[in-house]
Amino acid sequence: MLATVTSCAITGLDGAIVEVEVDSSGGSPGFIIVGLPDAAVQESRERVRAALRNSGFRLPGGRITINLAPADLRKEGPAYDLPIAVGILYASGQISADLTDSVFVGELSLDGTVRHVRGILPMTGFIHSQGYKVFYVPAVDAPEAALIQGVEVIPVPDLPTLVRHLQGLEQIKPYYAEVMFDETEEPHYEVDMADIKGQEHVKRALEVAAAGGHNILMVGPPGAGKTLLARAVPSILPKLTLEEALEITRIYSVANMLPPDIPLIRHRPFRAPHHTISHAGLVGGGRIPRPGEISLAHRGVLFLDELPEFSHRTLEVLRQPMEDRIVTISRAQGSLTFPANFMLIAAMNPCPCGYFGDPTHECTCSPATVSRYQKRISGPLLDRIDIHVEVPRVEYEKLASDRIGEPSASIRQRVERARTIQRERLAKAGLMCNADMGPAEIREFCYIDEAGKSLLRAAMKQLGMSARAYHRVLKLARTIADLEGSEGILPHHLAEALQYRPRRVI
Repeated sequence: MLATVTSCAITGLDGAIVEVEVDSSGGSPGFIIVGLPDAAVQESRERVRAALRNSGFRLPGGRITINLAPADLRKEGPAYDLPIAVGILYASGQISADLTDSVFVGELSLDGTVRHVRGILPMTGFIHSQGYKVFYVPAVDAPEAALIQGVEVIPVPDLPTLVRHLQGLEQIKPYYAEVMFDETEEPHYEVDMADIKGQEHVKRALEVAAAGGHNILMVGPPGAGKTLLARAVPSILPKLTLEEALEITRIYSVANMLPPDIPLIRHRPFRAPHHTISHAGLVGGGRIPRPGEISLAHRGVLFLDELPEFSHRTLEVLRQPMEDRIVTISRAQGSLTFPANFMLIAAMNPCPCGYFGDPTHECTCSPATVSRYQKRISGPLLDRIDIHVEVPRVEYEKLASDRIGEPSASIRQRVERARTIQRERLAKAGLMCNADMGPAEIREFCYIDEAGKSLLRAAMKQLGMSARAYHRVLKLARTIADLEGSEGILPHHLAEALQYRPRRVI
């Protein structure tokens, strides 16, 4: 007898319908799976066989052929265990039910328990768009699936319970969850700007970066507070909207990094990979491409500490994603695109010993060593960083002072006001912040008067700025004007933006 059960696969961040066709016929016993299955899918034969036996069902004695269609789509992972088991039970006459509008995914343990699978949220969104009505998922994944409205989510604890449900003997109650997402809720942050003594000009630079989504590089000696400042940035970023939260959750679901008790990411991500990371780990890749750190930092912060210690190849692969806000990974089987709209925060010492230019510590590095160290960061990459700021050593008087700095909540209010202005201005273009603007938006929204043009003309000649740097200065000045609530870009906005350009090659 032939049975067909619908399942779902994940390709990148998108879904794909997979038809699990089961043929149970006579002949010599056998259990064959075809349709480009990987090792995990091939191993499902043993999991399904043991789960059926231990759940009190029989395995047909003849030859069982499983076809996963379409045959040219590579299948990977254990999510097909449950639809294969349901197909076998249906083909062997042990159950009879209408499965036309139903989709099944789930990994089976040997006792018939249904276990978690990755990518439930994008699967749910895809099957909803395809018109399917019912989605059978592992019980632990039901809260994640229920984030998408319009699909009846059936939480399946184990195989026997599912069979009784399909036969109408014992109904499993659908899982419904109202998405409680309060954008005004005050989240908890590990580091607050009020905890950081001194460095007022660096805090100002970080505020400007947060307000416009700009990239920033901090240069300073060891112990000056670069890492602490970077870790405080999430506390001044605007709170997530529901749309952004769902975007981030899709990525973490596909990467299998969602905490088991948190179906929806509610805070902007902060990713700080070690400098030994590979380029595939940073931008994504692998035999079956998965999201990298730049995609996991989508709508949040990517912090690269000790920037020159990253390999040259690893850093250079950042150049295109920083411009395009997406990363496309091409393999022989095809190309996958992941979102990568992140805010880059980088930190570095000025030399290997860390004290080049420090007034209190003598640098032990030769000029050639300092030059080689600073040139590990290529000019094209530095040109894509809007803000370059020096982080000096903090004096004792400031460290020992009882004076508390401005809290992150106050800074975040100014940042959110600036972001609101930007969203309204850029709504027609579908952009979120000034850093996303292209040449057309810059021409329309970054007009400068004659005094500003004169200042920018002199700066271009003196600093040797590229065309990209010119546009980035205008976008940065637009953000500074937005923080001030100014409709136009004034000369002092341009002056502040220009002071964030590097004065020397670093």
